[in-house]
Amino acid sequence: MTKTIIGSATKELAIGFDRPFVMIGERINPTGRKMFSAELRDRNYWRVKKEALAQVEAGAQMLDVNVGVPLADEPGIMAEVVPLIQSITDVPLCIDSSIIEALEAGLSVYKGRALVNSTTAEEEVMDRVLPLVKKYDAAVVAISNDETGISQDPDVRFEVAKRIVERAHDYGIKSEDILVDPLVMPIGAINSAGKDVFHLIGRLRNELKVNTTCGASNVAFGLPNRHAVNNAFLPMLAGAGMTSAIVNPLHDGLVQAVRAGDVLNGLDPACANWIKAYRPPPAEGEEGTRGRGGRRGRRGG
Repeated sequence: MTKTIIGSATKELAIGFDRPFVMIGERINPTGRKMFSAELRDRNYWRVKKEALAQVEAGAQMLDVNVGVPLADEPGIMAEVVPLIQSITDVPLCIDSSIIEALEAGLSVYKGRALVNSTTAEEEVMDRVLPLVKKYDAAVVAISNDETGISQDPDVRFEVAKRIVERAHDYGIKSEDILVDPLVMPIGAINSAGKDVFHLIGRLRNELKVNTTCGASNVAFGLPNRHAVNNAFLPMLAGAGMTSAIVNPLHDGLVQAVRAGDVLNGLDPACANWIKAYRPPPAEGEEGTRGRGGRRGRRGG
């Protein structure tokens, strides 16, 4: 079984076909958030800490860290934010940037084994990102698009992913250290988007033997009540063989949907994680009553 190991200084996380689905928290990202962008530009990191702690408390097993702000010193900010997050939580991190200098700035201060987000099949991108992944002994997200863009044909996207995996092998990066993003298309625009990605996940798992991840919320882009669609989609992705996704764990019902998927896909033995998370606490006084020989309400005589 393919197993991708990511770790912090004190915690190891395994992503794999026989493992619970991994939720990668997406909220340390200023895209479309003016106040967050301004704070990062000013090196004000209170919101970074707030988002990190809230996502871990909600159930995220890993955090994506993206500090891309126009006209800001992204490498410098990344070099400060990564140690800050690692000082307040022990979950592993995914270093996320399209700027190679920012990726290296984050990797150079990271304690543990990081996930790099990401490379595409574009020659220039692979030639810059893959040596960095090898240098820092990281794992990497491989996005299934190239110079021609994103194909709507899932089998074309498979061939693009295969090309990245083969190039990674040339750099000494093993298949187990690659998480392919098959690219989820919006179901509102492409009616077969769900079935297409399920088909593609199966090929990636069975033929390339790689783990997978995605931005799951893309499927419901433009739809009303999109969170309900996302929550239904995640267990279906897991059932098709996907092993992780970048999600917002603070959305109502999302974490429960993922954990229910683990139960129903046989990845939560004896439902132990589900019971631990959701078993109601004992009624007040119940434990004490049982502790007295189990004689409830009996009076002496």
